[in-house]
Amino acid sequence: MATTVKSTDLDFQNIKAGLKNFLKSDQQFADYDFDASGLNNILDVLAYNTHINGLTANFALNEAFLPTAQLRSSVVSHAETLGYQVRSRTTAKALVNLTVNLSGVAGRPPQIQLPNGFTFNSSIDGITYTFTTLETFFARDNGSGLYQFQTSTGSADIPIFEGVQKTKTFLSGETDERQVFIIPDTTIDTSTAKVRVFDTAGSSNFVTYTKLSEANTIDKDSTVYSIREAPNGFYEVNFGDGVSFGKKPDPGNKVVVTYLSSSGPAANAGDVFVSGSNINVDGINYTVSVATTNESTGGAFKQSIESVRQLAPIAYAAQQRLVTALDYKGIILSNFPEVTDCNVWSGDQNVPIDYGAVYVALNFPVNTSQTTKDVVQANIVTNFTDNLSVVSMTTKFVEPTNVFLELQTDFDFDPAETGFTVAATEISVFNFINRYFNTNLNAFNRIFRRSNLLTEIDALDTAILSSRMDVKAQLRFSPTIGVTESHALAFPMKIVNPDDEVHSVSSSIFQFNGAVASIKNQLNSNRLQIIDVDGNVLLDNVGQYDGVNGKVDIIGFAPEGFIGGDTFIKVSVTPDNPSVIRPLRNYILRLDQTETSATARIDRQNNTLVVT
Repeated sequence: MATTVKSTDLDFQNIKAGLKNFLKSDQQFADYDFDASGLNNILDVLAYNTHINGLTANFALNEAFLPTAQLRSSVVSHAETLGYQVRSRTTAKALVNLTVNLSGVAGRPPQIQLPNGFTFNSSIDGITYTFTTLETFFARDNGSGLYQFQTSTGSADIPIFEGVQKTKTFLSGETDERQVFIIPDTTIDTSTAKVRVFDTAGSSNFVTYTKLSEANTIDKDSTVYSIREAPNGFYEVNFGDGVSFGKKPDPGNKVVVTYLSSSGPAANAGDVFVSGSNINVDGINYTVSVATTNESTGGAFKQSIESVRQLAPIAYAAQQRLVTALDYKGIILSNFPEVTDCNVWSGDQNVPIDYGAVYVALNFPVNTSQTTKDVVQANIVTNFTDNLSVVSMTTKFVEPTNVFLELQTDFDFDPAETGFTVAATEISVFNFINRYFNTNLNAFNRIFRRSNLLTEIDALDTAILSSRMDVKAQLRFSPTIGVTESHALAFPMKIVNPDDEVHSVSSSIFQFNGAVASIKNQLNSNRLQIIDVDGNVLLDNVGQYDGVNGKVDIIGFAPEGFIGGDTFIKVSVTPDNPSVIRPLRNYILRLDQTETSATARIDRQNNTLVVT
């Protein structure tokens, strides 16, 4: 019986072995020495060709589906099929107040203008970035010679955008085929693109085209365009077909595309701006005074392929309406690159219950200013939730609550099984725990499972024989020194009942009544006490904890000072179930590295026990 070559086995040596076995089963080749004959070279060529063809087919099959595609061009194409617009690089935006002082100037005009393309400079981390206006603004004399520029709606907050303004010009050809106009720039912010079509190359008469996504109705005469990311990373501008889906440029038309070339996130956090030039009024240059309203925010690189892979199906399901929590998440993460993660829940899932409300928690990068957070929240409401959400639903924002886990890990270690020292292995385990949190937690709706982490720790090195872990959860609060206050802490889990051996609740140290002290629950009691380092009770009752509901209430607390450089106090509790910690709503699980340890215990498995 002939041997079958498995088409799914793409290994070169296996393919070659299969071919050998196939030939050996034929009586004509029964006496051949395949390794020492010319057939060996032929088999090498056949196996190599099969190997390459198999890999090519496998790669092509992977690229055919969004979840498995690896090439950015494939992921972008699949997303567009779902109607999802992949985000380009995004320019940073700031809001400023602009004034010109002409007091004392005779014959000053009633109105002056700030032209489109007026530039400003801002230094961020020692690098100067250029910001520019994208429209013309006007200012009127207030009667004393002070001119303040305003938007068309009367706002004094003038938007300026980071980037270099560029122009690309094309000439429409005489072909009947669909024309694609390529912008050879990977740094374009497509939201800043402006497309104008002129009658001829030398004409000053033009029509400004509207972005397809912003058009209300479309027919054969609609002056609309679309812009998409090309397979090579550049961007292409497309027009209609001139038959039923938008107007097509006529032969000889000049197409002019202006846009901003953006530096992305590097231009965020600019808070001081200086005008790049003066403004000319009646032949005289005057200084433009700049006062920052909101620092620059929103700058971002192109949307990552993993983000596209995750959000494109969500956006397709949402269909530009906000009904489910997933709809909200998809819209927010697709349109606000400043937000790294978000969670949404309805009012009936909130504590306390709040019917008619949708709660949104946004997670931002570390050191994001409150101003930036406020701007993002306002834009979410103005641009999306007010227009797309169910009538009568109110959007309410909630700050994320970080729950820090303290992990005390002990593991049995056999030095004979590895070339690493005990100290090096302890560092390795500690670093792995930190990486585990960065990869698997540090976001909304991420569950901590102790068994999963211990399993991966055991697999780090054959010298790690077994491991175990004590888990505590921690919240933080910032008291006012010397002021009597109350603080309510709500943990997202039950707290273990008090016993006569171990404190279920304890805090970091602080100064109180001239001593170094901490808050602990009284053994066998839910009552909280302030105790010094020698175990003496300084204040018998400073609150209580409710283990069932995970609440710690600190009442009448007035510390005299902090210890260790922190401006907050940590409150740690022992979870009732330390094996699984499931954060809800606005909670995020993070690792407190200062309260986490990895300790090895020597266990030499190779020692021989002699029984006499």
